[in-house]
Amino acid sequence: QVQLVESGGGLVQAGGSLRLSCAASGRTFSSVAMGWFRQAPGKEREFVAAISWSGRNTYYIDSVKGRFAISRDNAKNTVYLQMNVLKPEDTAVYYCAASRTEWGLVYVLPHEYDYWGQGTQVTVSS
Repeated sequence: QVQLVESGGGLVQAGGSLRLSCAASGRTFSSVAMGWFRQAPGKEREFVAAISWSGRNTYYIDSVKGRFAISRDNAKNTVYLQMNVLKPEDTAVYYCAASRTEWGLVYVLPHEYDYWGQGTQVTVSS
């Protein structure tokens, strides 16, 4: 059974930092692309960041460029999202996602991902 489990969310003041982790199990994810999405109350799920299977390619939504960094440790089957200089508008449930396609680069659309975590809440207070 494939499972993605996010952790690291919480409440932080504006300007603070959080590091999200996504631990994958049930299969090897070292050869597939992975990404992070978020969904704020009353809004649609939006793409945040993506990373290729090797980790050499990354892509970010404009609003988080320079503040967020996605990385992966294939030996641990884990993807991370380092979030710095957090803003109240970053408040959302953050979801980890993984593609099933081998040797994928970066994907930005939800339908390009096959596996999803349950989400972790990030709340940034002003």
